[in-house]
Amino acid sequence: MSKDDDQIPESDRLGEFPHPRETMSLLGQRDAELTIFDAFMSGRMHHAWLLTGPKGIGKATLAYRAARFVLRHGAPEVASAARARDLETPADHPVARQLAAGSHPNVLTLRRPYDDKTKRFKTVLTVDEVRRTASFFGMSAGAGGWRIAIIDAADDMNVSAENAILKILEEPPPQCLFFVIAHQPGRLLPTIRSRCRTLRMTPLPASDVASILAANDIKGSDATRLSIARLSEGSAGRALAIADGGGLDLYAEIVALLMALPRLDIKALHKLADKVARRGADDAWATGIDLLSDWLQRLVRIGAGAAHQPELVNGEAAAMSRLARSADLDRWVEVWEKITQSVARAEALNTDRKLVILNIFAMLESVAGERTHA
Repeated sequence: MSKDDDQIPESDRLGEFPHPRETMSLLGQRDAELTIFDAFMSGRMHHAWLLTGPKGIGKATLAYRAARFVLRHGAPEVASAARARDLETPADHPVARQLAAGSHPNVLTLRRPYDDKTKRFKTVLTVDEVRRTASFFGMSAGAGGWRIAIIDAADDMNVSAENAILKILEEPPPQCLFFVIAHQPGRLLPTIRSRCRTLRMTPLPASDVASILAANDIKGSDATRLSIARLSEGSAGRALAIADGGGLDLYAEIVALLMALPRLDIKALHKLADKVARRGADDAWATGIDLLSDWLQRLVRIGAGAAHQPELVNGEAAAMSRLARSADLDRWVEVWEKITQSVARAEALNTDRKLVILNIFAMLESVAGERTHA
């Protein structure tokens, strides 16, 4: 490509927010951090770590934080002499600066590549990307002797890429580290999972998510940031996407339509569809679909007996309970799956997004009215 590396879009970057390699702090994952720290300090650092948990909770941030620490110290005795107590590395340290710039020679990040011809990211992390590890691990390591590969995210690998990674994990080079990030580790080959030490990370407390929003200069009151945090279900990445995409307003519009089912406010529906389907509104589209899908998942959980979460829109809990009773639970699961499939198909075929929204609410209207019309 003719572009410089720092100009190429990155599939693992969220909008204009700092990339995980540029993020020095890590909130809410102290136990996970100390697990890696203790393994390194004991001299029993596993060569491959599978970092799992929901998207946006800090898995990549932890991977880069660990990479900085390992490259900075190189050996347990060096870290011990420096009185290290966790994986902290000062932002002005040369290793931290190189990593933040994406220019450290001992770190390789594998992710979905950008196609300069189509101006889009490829849909999978390809085997060609994984094959870059051959030359990477074949070169001489710099200071400290460690070479570190970060896969973000392993969920994106196709079968050929998974098999290529497996071969490396089976015969790892000396002083190499893999941080394999997976949002849904069950989709990975069992043999990959068996060769990694799994570190399960948990959703963040709403207070930590709200603090991350404030640290990223998200405007609004503390109450607004806390509402976004609650909507994110413990994912800082999702909270930032919601805030950046006008998510609170979108959520209120979506929930107003859902609360009225089986009636539909056609004017309000077209207004919503126009907002998320217009050209250049990719963030609003992704945020709106995500919020709608999440609301329906919660409806299914309520139908199965789960407790309600705190309301963000007055009356939504009662409406959710009413809708859960308006059709068999299997029907709500079915319509949620159909919506997921229709959105995926629309993205693959570049279907008119407004038509997709209208069809989605037509399906919801039909299911919500089944027992009324029976």
